[in-house]
Amino acid sequence: MQDLANFLDWLDSLLGSALWFPIVLLAVGVWFTLYLGFPQLRYFRRGWRILLGKEAKPEAEGDTTHFQALSTALSGTVGTGNIGGVAFALFLGGPAALFWMWATAFIGMTTKFVEVTLSHKYRVKDDKGEIAGGPMYYMERKLNMKWLAVIFAVATIFSTLGSGNLPQSNNVAQGLEASFGFPGWATGLVLAGFLALIILGGIKRIANFASKVVPAMAAVYLVGAIAVIAMNLDQILPSFAAIFSSIFSGSAAVGGFLGASIAYAFTKGVGRGLFSNEAGQGSAPIAHASAKADDPVPEGLVSLLEPFIDTLIICTITGLVILSSGVWTEKFENDFERSSTEFIEGSYSDTNVEHVAILREHLGLARPTHNPIVTLNADIVVRDGAIQSPNISVIHNRSLAEDVRISRNGEPYTGVVTVDNGMLPVGYTVSGKSLIHSVALTSEAFKRGFFGDFGQYAVTVTLVLFAFTTAVAWSYYGDRAIVYLFGVKYVFAYRLAYTLIFFLGTILETSLVWKFSAVTLVLMALPNLIGITLLSRDMKTTTKEFFDRDSPQKDAA
Repeated sequence: MQDLANFLDWLDSLLGSALWFPIVLLAVGVWFTLYLGFPQLRYFRRGWRILLGKEAKPEAEGDTTHFQALSTALSGTVGTGNIGGVAFALFLGGPAALFWMWATAFIGMTTKFVEVTLSHKYRVKDDKGEIAGGPMYYMERKLNMKWLAVIFAVATIFSTLGSGNLPQSNNVAQGLEASFGFPGWATGLVLAGFLALIILGGIKRIANFASKVVPAMAAVYLVGAIAVIAMNLDQILPSFAAIFSSIFSGSAAVGGFLGASIAYAFTKGVGRGLFSNEAGQGSAPIAHASAKADDPVPEGLVSLLEPFIDTLIICTITGLVILSSGVWTEKFENDFERSSTEFIEGSYSDTNVEHVAILREHLGLARPTHNPIVTLNADIVVRDGAIQSPNISVIHNRSLAEDVRISRNGEPYTGVVTVDNGMLPVGYTVSGKSLIHSVALTSEAFKRGFFGDFGQYAVTVTLVLFAFTTAVAWSYYGDRAIVYLFGVKYVFAYRLAYTLIFFLGTILETSLVWKFSAVTLVLMALPNLIGITLLSRDMKTTTKEFFDRDSPQKDAA
């Protein structure tokens, strides 16, 4: 597992965590925003009109309504990224990361409009007569680049696991275990059964399920979030001040948070923004391609609402809950994940300014050439779980751990243990106080509202619904990729494999799951960004022709 984690870290350092990727992602969005004349502003109201059925054409070809298509796509985007992903971004990059999530969402509204319009335009029917669409079809049918389409489709299959499957089941298991003590395997077994019942029914059953569940789950979550924000109303303005003051300076160290550089906040904010709203990833166009419409542009207008709802509303509320409650800087008792733990030489303190600066560099995007922090390789003495050897510090979750204890087979350990390259041998458990992230952090924040400890159950309930509907939607993205690559006869086998992997995700380490996710979403996004950029002129022509045919009144709306 550690070798796999190291390999994923290496890949991520070349892809999502490298500065070039968020720059490319935003650059493509900025290009289309300028080239198409800010469609996210000009056509925002029009998108709502179409979504609400004001321009519906029931006789048009397709499998779902505009609302069902958006609900399916939103069920794929509104998931653990909104609950755990925002918390993870703030944990990594501090308040500034939320700003870069906003920037990604605003620019992403145009990117989403472009990729959905093009995918809807070049959709086809499969052997069963169902709609099959997505970036792979415009790559082949318009660009004549089947090799790029194949790369995208293969990346989609991997990304269904990295974005839509493993993070969802893992976070659900984590949330239910924290709130109710349910073992992860039991959660996985039950939910995998429900997942199979839904996804084996295809897009119509998936869309019907999503259109009923998505609005309800959003309402429950917002009630719990508002209860926290109202309780900490005096901290809302300071939270906004922290966000904007750290955009171009990096997030300063506060409490257990060691601080983050501008580059770190930028890359992690953009990366989590992409995971949350998926603009540019090429996933949502697969769902929108099924919508009933004679022209692709109206469905594109509906889709630009997704990043607005997903990130600019829901993620912002989550971010304000976490920042205003102050939990993001606090250390909590927890069991340390092996892949997030490092033993180092020396006695460090996060109240020492010099120590904080050194540690921040050590935990940055790339470790400094002359790193003063030395990874521990030594035998240490432990008595009743407490480390007796002097001048040793433990880093966990990018923070200095406190009250560290070591146990084995569920009992406090006494004896000598060898630390190799900063890690204990497999079989030892490390626990103590450190920063927490993902769902656990959001759950703690929800306890700081009017509902007290019961607030965490709003997170747990909506987490289950958010994550489950995301897994449902992403199964459809994967089976459309399977149809493109191999044909409809292999879809059933894919759905069964998808269900099994969903179960396995409940027992994997959370950090490992997020690492895999970070890699797969970039592998899927890159060919899509290349494709839509090459079709810039086609997109502009398609949009112009639609509005030329349309009435001036609707165009003005």
